[in-house]
Amino acid sequence: MEFKLEATDKGSKARTGIITTDHGEIKTPIFMPVGTAGSVKAVHQRELKEDIKAQIILGNTYHLYLRPGLEIIEKAGGLHKFNGWDRPILTDSGGYQVYSLSETRKIKEEGVTFKSHIDGSKHIFTPEAVMDIQRTIGADIIMAFDECTPYPCEYDYAEQSMHMTHRWLKRCCEYFDKTEGKYGYSQTLFPIVQGSVYKDLRKQSAEVIASYQREGNAIGGLSVGEPAEMMYEMTELVCDILPYDKPRYLMGVGTPANILECITLGIDMFDCVMPTRNARNGMLFTSEGIINIKNKKWESDFSPVDPELSGYVDTFYSKAYLRHLIISKEILGAQIASIHNLTFYLWLVGEARAQIEAGTFAEWKSGMVKKVSQRL
Repeated sequence: MEFKLEATDKGSKARTGIITTDHGEIKTPIFMPVGTAGSVKAVHQRELKEDIKAQIILGNTYHLYLRPGLEIIEKAGGLHKFNGWDRPILTDSGGYQVYSLSETRKIKEEGVTFKSHIDGSKHIFTPEAVMDIQRTIGADIIMAFDECTPYPCEYDYAEQSMHMTHRWLKRCCEYFDKTEGKYGYSQTLFPIVQGSVYKDLRKQSAEVIASYQREGNAIGGLSVGEPAEMMYEMTELVCDILPYDKPRYLMGVGTPANILECITLGIDMFDCVMPTRNARNGMLFTSEGIINIKNKKWESDFSPVDPELSGYVDTFYSKAYLRHLIISKEILGAQIASIHNLTFYLWLVGEARAQIEAGTFAEWKSGMVKKVSQRL
């Protein structure tokens, strides 16, 4: 994997770049749709490419490991062949599931023992096993195994967890570097900065992660319930330490406003389930603000969903029709809303890229944050 910086904004730390992988280029800043089980919910791969214009998608190590399982994925020739997506894929490490499965898992130095949410069967994720799993899934970018701490989190626990994440990272790197991919193309390993919301821990973790000099770096353990201003503070601190010439990935973030603010701080890559999850509940993110399409005010609004965007669903369907579908719990409603929200997110980061290149990002961002945050 290679990363080439292209433009920087004079009024902020925002920048543009190109990540080159064996499955194609990724123009940053970029938002990555989440395909937890190898599928972005309610969206075809054709729509991801042609309408949404996604350049990279995510897969979830924990979920794919359990179902369909590594044997099926390997027989298919990797996740790209299995799901038909021929552009870059990133897989998380399962660390977030370690966080979310707190009632059914045990964390030890060796790794994490957990029970499947599907059938209750017991499994263990070690740093080495997680590298093997992601090698088999075949993602272009894979994540080091880490522990995502909750918020709030006591200082002592955050410190102990961070040191364990660093020890796990060492094991991940050593094992990754002596193994090879299974499908004839290269894979890249990103370490993850942890440390909860404590400045000294975040600084220490960022310095350790930077010392590994991997091709890219991620920031985890944020967007787990802490105030937005605290997230921005931690993000800025870490971005000032991580290598300038490597892509920075802020995991699990976030709202359109969050994304714009963090681009300003020097983040290049984002992912979040919010566009599709909220879409299924009738929340639309648009170029003019946030719409709850279930509200009666849209019942007779026959204007397009979002004429500012060029996607098929944004200009073909009306707000009134989409409201009818969502209220009626029609599957098509969830599809239209999901495609729209993802199209908007990709449009937003594309506009940010254009504004950075034009040298007008800072002024544009201030107005856009207000616009995309307002409730219509």
